[in-house]
Amino acid sequence: MSPKKDVKKESSGKVDKVIDKLSRSLGDDKLSTKRADLLSYSHDYWPIYLHWILKDKYPSLPDAVAWPESKEQVKDIVRWCYRGKVPIYPYGGGSGVLGAAVPESGGIVVDLKRMRSLNISEEDLLVEAESGLNGYYLEDSLNEEGYTMGNIPQSLYPSTVGGWVGTKALGQFSTKYGGIEDMLKGIEVVVPPGRSIELKPHPRTSTGPDLRKLFAGAEGTMGIMTKGWFKIWPEPQKRIKISYASESLEDAVRSIRDVMRRGAEPAVIRIYDSIETKRHFYEYEDIYGKIATVLVIEGDEKIAKAESEVVREEFIGEEKGEEPVDHWLETRFNVKEAPQFVPMGVVFDTIEVAVKWSDAMDLYHNVVESIRPIKGVLFASAHASHFYPQGICFYFTFAGIPPRRKDAEEFYQEAWMEAMNAVLKSNGTISHHHGIGRQRRDWMYGELGEAYNLLKEIKDRVDKRGIMNPGNMGL
Repeated sequence: MSPKKDVKKESSGKVDKVIDKLSRSLGDDKLSTKRADLLSYSHDYWPIYLHWILKDKYPSLPDAVAWPESKEQVKDIVRWCYRGKVPIYPYGGGSGVLGAAVPESGGIVVDLKRMRSLNISEEDLLVEAESGLNGYYLEDSLNEEGYTMGNIPQSLYPSTVGGWVGTKALGQFSTKYGGIEDMLKGIEVVVPPGRSIELKPHPRTSTGPDLRKLFAGAEGTMGIMTKGWFKIWPEPQKRIKISYASESLEDAVRSIRDVMRRGAEPAVIRIYDSIETKRHFYEYEDIYGKIATVLVIEGDEKIAKAESEVVREEFIGEEKGEEPVDHWLETRFNVKEAPQFVPMGVVFDTIEVAVKWSDAMDLYHNVVESIRPIKGVLFASAHASHFYPQGICFYFTFAGIPPRRKDAEEFYQEAWMEAMNAVLKSNGTISHHHGIGRQRRDWMYGELGEAYNLLKEIKDRVDKRGIMNPGNMGL
């Protein structure tokens, strides 16, 4: 996408007619065309967008913002927009980092945060939550009753349940609790031309393809989720914190691979390369410059103890106690880099990908070595943040200052292009838990091949008039 100087929003006649219909249907308090609202809902937390905002440039603005409070009102929005062929963009907490919520074709942004009901079924270990429910409120409410959902993303405080499902998100404790697609047991969705579909929660079902998965990760391109049912867990009885300093990234990665092979599932495992260890653990002299690993093991006391014994038997490195883990727990929601460094002209982003164990170290080296030579790059580094018996998620960070005659977007896109090409070359997947949005869409065919054309065909069948988040994911 290319930014442009902000100008007064001009609506087409058909959009105006739909806005008028929605104003009568929803009420004036649930629909706005005010300039301040249009600007506020023109973006998510896509890092390059922050540079555009500082220059008073916006790729696009919506024509209106709607705040439905019920499934029926969502159906009205979809129905009228379908008739008028007006684009719709579902909006949660605005914490996405890939431009998935940017209304690049104009239309109606649908903020779902007024839909936030919650119901806990203790006997079934399920929670029913509307899509606009805030993630922190959900987890805090569960904790008060002695339960956890286990989905604790860095965006816990601003993000919503619908956003989690839309981007196929997962949290910091995923090695034990899984991703949102593992937790999702049932879903209610409004699809064009304005009908509601409910897939009820079951422990497991074999009634054809799992249509719940059609909407998990679809990022608003197939419909608008209004409610979901998710599995929950009793709060853990025991939490064990362990940290290590290793001499090589290979040793730490191999250690966790062997832990996973033995069936142990620490809730949190994070391995930092030497650069990220310096960034995050600079206060700890005996770790500084080495490979830091922090682990949180939790659950039933006997099971947690057994898993900690497996970790200690397999890990190659010097154990460093609980303090580095406490430091990580205290700072894990810190995202201060954006407001601190973007006004200084620094361009940065994070890129999370996944890969099989057999290709893991090649992918790590290929990505960092593809970004570092770019003129203006200050550093490129990574930590491993999520683990599976079959492989690993690497979470890369790059930052730099564009050289002369290259603007922020050119510099940013060059770094992304080098990283994505290196991931595909290394047999990795281009996204692990942030989704695709508008930033990653150019590499979708490179990974999916002919399957991407099938995805487009499904999209065209579900959304015949192309109104659901058009352009997102390249759809």
